[in-house]
Amino acid sequence: MTNLVSGNDSDPTAVRIALKIAKRLVQESSKEGFLQQTLPDLLNTLGSQFGGLVSQRNGTWDCDYWVGPQQPLPVGLIGEAIDQSSIRTSSQWCVAPLPIHSRIGSIPIEGVRTASALVIEMTDSQGHDPHNEELIQATTSLLAGALQRIHIQQQQGRRIEQLAAVLSAAAEWQQLDDDEALLHKIADTATAILKCERASIFLWDRRRRMLIGRPALGIEGGVLEVDDDAGVVGEVLATGEWKVWNGGSDDESRVNRKVDEKLEFQTRSLVAVPMSSGRGDLIGVFEAINAKDDDFEHEDAVVLADLAKHAAVAIESLRTRKRLTADRDRLVDDAAATASLIGEHSSVENVRKQAAKVARTELSVLVLGKNGTGKEVLARMIHYQSDRRNGPFIAVNCAALVETLLESELFGHEKGAFTDANQSRSGKFELASGGTLFLDEVGDMSPGGQAKLLRVLEDKVVVRVGGSKTIPVDVRVIAATNQPLESMIAEKRFREDLFFRLNVVSLTLPPLAERGNDVLLLANHFTEQFCYQIGRQVPQYSESAKDALLTHAWPGNIRELRNTIERVCYLCSEDVVGVEDLMLGGTTTGSTAAVTGHIKSPALTEATKEFQVEHIQRAIASCGGNMTDAASRLGLHRSNLYRKMRQLGMATSSSDDD
Repeated sequence: MTNLVSGNDSDPTAVRIALKIAKRLVQESSKEGFLQQTLPDLLNTLGSQFGGLVSQRNGTWDCDYWVGPQQPLPVGLIGEAIDQSSIRTSSQWCVAPLPIHSRIGSIPIEGVRTASALVIEMTDSQGHDPHNEELIQATTSLLAGALQRIHIQQQQGRRIEQLAAVLSAAAEWQQLDDDEALLHKIADTATAILKCERASIFLWDRRRRMLIGRPALGIEGGVLEVDDDAGVVGEVLATGEWKVWNGGSDDESRVNRKVDEKLEFQTRSLVAVPMSSGRGDLIGVFEAINAKDDDFEHEDAVVLADLAKHAAVAIESLRTRKRLTADRDRLVDDAAATASLIGEHSSVENVRKQAAKVARTELSVLVLGKNGTGKEVLARMIHYQSDRRNGPFIAVNCAALVETLLESELFGHEKGAFTDANQSRSGKFELASGGTLFLDEVGDMSPGGQAKLLRVLEDKVVVRVGGSKTIPVDVRVIAATNQPLESMIAEKRFREDLFFRLNVVSLTLPPLAERGNDVLLLANHFTEQFCYQIGRQVPQYSESAKDALLTHAWPGNIRELRNTIERVCYLCSEDVVGVEDLMLGGTTTGSTAAVTGHIKSPALTEATKEFQVEHIQRAIASCGGNMTDAASRLGLHRSNLYRKMRQLGMATSSSDDD
């Protein structure tokens, strides 16, 4: 501390004072404790027993610490000493103003601008002693430096506590998913750290040139709207700099008293700082109102600015999460809309009901049906109706994987596991974690692949090819096949234990030819879909075209129908689609197809009989077995249909004679 004693470092009394002050600084970290331990010795060294340290607060002089009986302060003499920045004396008192240092060593001092003075009661023997005044001057300089160093230490301690509180609060803010809850939490944090009555976040609505303040206590809905150029918050928005206003010492017109009237509140002091996004764009103003202990100071603006940075990040982060969640939900809904099982046939309705029941569970599903019946569509529908709908849906065609690549494809591999393994790669099970894995044509999987698949389904962990680390996977498996798995089990071509592991719930899709009018429903669906894609008007189907669609055998099922409609939409430019536009050719039935070459054609009578039998069978199938509807479709009365069937040797369950 002796470096603060200018020109008196050789004075043994000044050196003793400096040593005492330094010793007390080591022992005491609080201003009150330091003055209590130090001031009596200082006064005694200066030849006085009574006196103390006074500071100016709110226009009055208060004692920080006083030694001896309290006496009326020489206010005029104190003011004169402060104004002239020099020691002033009277017959009873000596007042020495404490200098305000701009820095202590390399540490800048900010926020200490309070006028203070050392007041010493003089004795008659002291009189006017120039040497004593020099000693008093050195003492006040030492005392000022010590007090300001204590202030720095306390300021740094508070700063550390405040930063820790800010970081802790910021971590909590990131966990909140509600706008209102987040803004309230930010405001509560500010009032607690700054020890003020209220705090509000004003977000800037650029389009309307308004500041939207929340939370706003006392306002219906908790939202306050003010012009973006009004009051101190308007100043901050316009300048991008923090502002402090303290009533009684600042311009009253800077405060927007209209807000006080709305809130039925009295603003005595406030501090406001700008809020900027991560891109540096100004998004609003953070305001704290009415400091509880004293006026707001520079340090309060610094703390509020720290809070504003983290608050802006939390607000922007929540906005981004909400936007991404909304986009995800919209995309999932769009994908779910394309994965609907279209049809009104009773068999399809039954599959739909069973799928809805099993979708909310974690049960494995085995989908059975011929090629092209919509097994993957059903699997996707189950996925989007499940709690895993926001997770991935990964489809794997097991028939397309040779056994040497199956393990790598499903379970992944590490770098260098085999030739061309230039980098590590996640398998389908890892990619589908949290969602659904669809194993199509599982009946075509090799025996080795079946064993490896069973192990993963049982253990719910995978090990990459070339690796040793087990990787947990959370996957729901939906398998599909067109193979008769029971027969394959009997022939030792499919593992029975894998079958039972996959076949927890079994759903069977019927062939398209057995779904009646669903053919027309699907045809119209595909027509609208393709016409929308190519931007053309949706055509209508002639009655002959509808009959052709209903009576076609559809060996390729829905896939064949889809391809047919796609061809029609692109190639037929007419508003009405005729039977010739369908280009179904001779694929309507196997026996009615045109036969050429060396195959011997049946007799005309026999061919006519076969055609009538198959035509009636298709009509009955298309009507779901409803004989009345089938007769109407064929242009016959129900009893005439039965009579015709008996004439053709077809089996009937009716006893109708006519």
